[in-house]
Amino acid sequence: MTSLPTYFLSHGGGPWPYVPEMRRAMQALERSLEDIPRQIETRPQAVLVVSGHWEDDAFAVMSNPQPPMVYDYSGFPPHTYEVQYRAPGAPALAERIAGLIEAAGLPSRLDAERGFDHGTFSPLEVMYPAADVPVLQVSLQRDLDPAQHLALGRALAPLRHENVLIVGSGLSYHNLRRFGQAGLAPSMAFDRWLQDTLAYSDPATRVERLIAWEDAPFARTAHPREDHLIPLMVAVGAAETEPALCVYNEEGVYGGVTVSSYRFGSAV
Repeated sequence: MTSLPTYFLSHGGGPWPYVPEMRRAMQALERSLEDIPRQIETRPQAVLVVSGHWEDDAFAVMSNPQPPMVYDYSGFPPHTYEVQYRAPGAPALAERIAGLIEAAGLPSRLDAERGFDHGTFSPLEVMYPAADVPVLQVSLQRDLDPAQHLALGRALAPLRHENVLIVGSGLSYHNLRRFGQAGLAPSMAFDRWLQDTLAYSDPATRVERLIAWEDAPFARTAHPREDHLIPLMVAVGAAETEPALCVYNEEGVYGGVTVSSYRFGSAV
């Protein structure tokens, strides 16, 4: 049976695809995102995004048939507060996802109000610019426990056999106070640890190291709060025994930091 890979994406800064000078500066990220539809060689039934920009007490599942927009950023040009990514939602799939989560013994609820945040619409504007693939999100759980989010990924794994593309969307380095040259050394050290953990560790060791991610070099410098790292756990949990491939790595982003994205499982 064909099984789609999962992805952890470093999704870039705010509404970058809608700001020409930012888009020019992020050409390497743009190329990596444009290549994902080619890698999977199929039009997904839906894209399921776990974004670092949505937290809830339970694993909330977006169930709006036409999700609105959430402009969860500040300081960007006025037009970026009017952009629209008009992909349809997937209410029936949302109910199935909530059922999978609850069957795994995890808390879940449907959310008919939530809209697309920039962790979703920014990368998808590049991946699927026609917005013709249904999209929905599942929230993080507010405690940001890595083991719990690995368990969420395991619960969602059957969707990979149903042509649903699972994407964890965050940033491999996310310290807004230490971008630029101040972030150069810590981001490189954390990125080396991440590469070793994801691409060169056996599956059991990979999970152990992710659960204990705070032991990584410069862990709390790279992620003072781990909201942008935890989506990685979901992508790994949904493809737990499968190999990882770095599909995007760039040094000198945001004035000096290193960031990366990963695919788990083989392309179709």
